[in-house]
Amino acid sequence: MAETTPPTGGADTLAPQPTTTASDRPIIGTSATVDPTVEDRTIRPFEFRASDEDLADLKQRISATRWPEKETVSDDTQGVQLKTIQKLASYWATGYDWRKVEAQLNALPQFLTTIDGLDIHFIHVKSRHENALPVIITHGWPGSIIEQLKLVGPLTDPTAFGGSAEDAFDVVIPSMPGYGFSGKPETTGWGSERIASTWDVLMKRLGYDRYVAQGGDWGAIIIDQMGVQAPEGLLGIHTNMACAIPPEVDAAAFAGGPPPEGLSDEERYSFDHVAFFYKHGLGYALEMGNRAQTLYGLADSPVALASWIIDHDIWTYRQIAKLFDGTPQGFTRDEILDNITLYWLTNTGVSSARLYWENKLPFFSPKGVKVPVVVSAFPEEIFPATQKWAEKAYPNLIYYQKHPEGAHFAAWEQPEALIGDMREGFRSLR
Repeated sequence: MAETTPPTGGADTLAPQPTTTASDRPIIGTSATVDPTVEDRTIRPFEFRASDEDLADLKQRISATRWPEKETVSDDTQGVQLKTIQKLASYWATGYDWRKVEAQLNALPQFLTTIDGLDIHFIHVKSRHENALPVIITHGWPGSIIEQLKLVGPLTDPTAFGGSAEDAFDVVIPSMPGYGFSGKPETTGWGSERIASTWDVLMKRLGYDRYVAQGGDWGAIIIDQMGVQAPEGLLGIHTNMACAIPPEVDAAAFAGGPPPEGLSDEERYSFDHVAFFYKHGLGYALEMGNRAQTLYGLADSPVALASWIIDHDIWTYRQIAKLFDGTPQGFTRDEILDNITLYWLTNTGVSSARLYWENKLPFFSPKGVKVPVVVSAFPEEIFPATQKWAEKAYPNLIYYQKHPEGAHFAAWEQPEALIGDMREGFRSLR
């Protein structure tokens, strides 16, 4: 990567197109003529159906995988274990059904709109309750819009999920550029700062002049950038991967050195976590940050894509390994494969990786957020931020909650905790 600071964190085919025609699309504005130099700002309905041929090809490729030999150790220190990926592949080829999540997605209002020359896909579900607070929720890598599906019902219809009408949100969940059903950038420059400003354009285009933002992983960095840019109408942000590590602590962890003196037990735990990630789990980010285009195996082999995705961080990988060993976790086998299959069908293994190449920001350091901030901290997050560090990183911290369990993909694994924090944390901003 171009920077020496800790890094953060397809192919040429087009993203799937909407099934509607131009005559079906709702038009914003009343102009009778179209200026070809002006960007099309229409909001176009979208749905996706994978072809039977593509799904058959996927299963055939999984079945034809050429396997390497077993790792030479009895643990996961060499990476994704052969027994784990073979169990995943076996279920993927013989027991998994993409059509279930496809139907779930198509049951939600989905749209495309063009911003800055790129098609942006998003889910947009309005609450039936009056005065619902608009929220834009951003996924990360290797996540997707599928990661946030558990949030939609409780946020938009809180009275059906133990909340009150005053807790209601209008929910917008976009696919990041190069991910899922959004367009794939054909030029450089689509980093987190640009995505942050794009999200403000999207919310304003949808008619929201006041809103909040939520995110984890890349979504956390993007909403931090929104908080730095502080566009008019952004009331506050909620992060479940706080960018709050003190620079001197981050530098020591990244260098593999001893922790700075004077850390509390809680701070030492956070230091040890992120230091372990920098030493043992950073390889994927370094590769994608330096040589994203080299990862052709992600476009050619479903098993290569799956193993690359599930090795994101050791804490989540161990949950997934237990899951395919038959031990229930916060997510299911189908949910893991829903996400991986979306990457496969949209051929976004490489295009999604380029976000790391574009990045010039450190993952976990403070960014200078100016707006009110809500923080959810989970113990098995890559960097579980302490309240002390969060207060220093976010001078306008209005809510902090440390949870007893949970890891990196909170919307998947700990949706009730995340929803509770969004309801409580944003209450004062309504």
